Formats: sequence, C-alpha cells, structure tokens
Amino acid sequence: MDRIQKIAEEIVEKFKKSGYEINRKDVYKRLKLLIEEFKVPESEAIRTVENYLIKELDISRDKLVSDSPLVKVEDIKTPGQWVSLKAKVVQLWDSSSPNVSQVGLIGDETGIIKFVIWAKANKPEVEEGKSYLFANVVTDSFGGRMQVNVNRNSRIEEIDEDIQLPPREVEAVGALVAIQQNSGLIRRCKKCNRVLTKGICPVHGKTEAYDDLRVKGVIDDGESYYEVILNQDNIKYLTGIGLEEAIEMAKKHYDREVVLSELKNRLLGRYFRFTGRKGERYFIVNEIDFLRYDGKEKAEELLSKLSG
Repeated sequence: MDRIQKIAEEIVEKFKKSGYEINRKDVYKRLKLLIEEFKVPESEAIRTVENYLIKELDISRDKLVSDSPLVKVEDIKTPGQWVSLKAKVVQLWDSSSPNVSQVGLIGDETGIIKFVIWAKANKPEVEEGKSYLFANVVTDSFGGRMQVNVNRNSRIEEIDEDIQLPPREVEAVGALVAIQQNSGLIRRCKKCNRVLTKGICPVHGKTEAYDDLRVKGVIDDGESYYEVILNQDNIKYLTGIGLEEAIEMAKKHYDREVVLSELKNRLLGRYFRFTGRKGERYFIVNEIDFLRYDGKEKAEELLSKLSG
C-alpha cells in the first residue's frame, strides 16, 4: 500500500466510525490529484478532501469521531496525519506573523516537537511548564523538521499530569562573541508577551506593554556556536544591572539603547561557563558564570581553539 492509499484508508475509516460510508476509490483519486498533480501538501490535501465529503454528505465536522489516535512525540514521523498527544509546553517563542496565535515547543518523555496554534483556530493560549491534551492536531513538516499544527478542528485541554521530558541540558565553555537584535531593555505585550517592534505588537497592534531585560547572544567554544538567551536574573548576576537599574539608566540618558551598549561593554569578549536547555534555536540558560581559569595553560588552550 502506497502513502496516498494509506491516507485514503484513514479518511474512509474516520467517516465509517462516524456512521458514513464513502467511496474509497473516489477519495484516493482526489488525494492523488491534489498531492501528485497539483503538489498540494498532504495536510492541506486531507483537509480539502474531508471538507468536500462533509459538504457532499451535508454534515458538520462535529459529527465525525472527535479524537484522533493518541501518540507519543517519537511516533510523529509523517506529515498529514491527524493525531492527539499529551505533552508539556517546553518553550514559547515570539512570532512576527499575525496568522499565528502561539508557537513554540512541546514534549513528552520520548521527545520534543514544534507546535503552531493558528490564530483562526480561536483556541485558548497555553502556558510554559503546563501539560495539555492536544487533540486532533495535524502533523506537518517545515524545514526538514516535524511539527504539529493546531487548527479550528483541534482541541486543547489542560491536564493534571506532570509530563516528563527527555534530558536536554548541556554544559559548554566559550566566549560571548555577539549580542543580537532585540536585546537589552525591551518592551513586551501584556496580552501575549511578544516583543514589541517600534511600539507595536505583531498580534495586538498598539497595546499595553511592560519592560523586560534580556540578552540574545552567541557563545563560541572553538568548535560550535551556541545561541543563548540570558534572562533578567542571569544579566543581574553577571553585570549588576537588573531591570530597575536598566530602567533608571534609560531615563537618565533619555535612550533605551544605552542599556544595550553597557551590556555589550561588560559581556562581549568575556569567557563563560554555562548550562542550559536546548530549544529549537536558542539555549535557554539556567546557570552562567564568568570562566575562572585554573592557570595560564588553560586560558591559552581555549584561546588557541577559538582562534584556530
């Protein structure tokens, strides 16, 4: 059985469980045309065929069997499938797209995967560290990595379970070689915590905001680059500049950029030892400290690796 036949069987079975008999050959023919001839992504082809059948049968999607099979993250290997999973929200990211309500990482004991909640889905927002049932989400592939999409046919329910996550913490030693944009004294939207750009939230537009302090930087250990995020506590510990000090500094100079300049002066080019957990892109730093050399040989060895 080829991939399109398997998808067709799943659609037929889904309608059959809900009490509706549909033509298997017709479903296969429509999927094959969409996927092979018109190069429509599998997830979109499935939605298109199901919507066609719903219209032809004059039924509502609510009458279909509600929940897709419950799977683990490690089982998600193919795009275009309807699945359900219990997972913990590991990390939320800022999104610049008004079409996205939330984006980030969720996981269970078998792995971590990206998730996207589309704005049109009109679903409740999730919180980092909490566990949820993500029912009837669609698997997808973007940039060679699997992800799950939450749409209007999905369901999100908070559950009273402490979902365990696989160990993802790393320890590294290196020099902070760059501090990226959207670092320093920033403003976040009070509604969704996204960073404002020129005073505008990408989702809520001009809205109430609050101050935050962070550094998005790059640490080089001589062999690999680590994109890291330092929070208020990390920055306060390393530089003595906390959120209150940063706000006062900005008021004194009538310029928020002065905070970023001072952080660059105190951090760039310095050597650190840090531990953190790996997100899709950034390491979220748990602990960080200036590297305390045990002698000249150790310092020279690290400098040689970085320059080589």
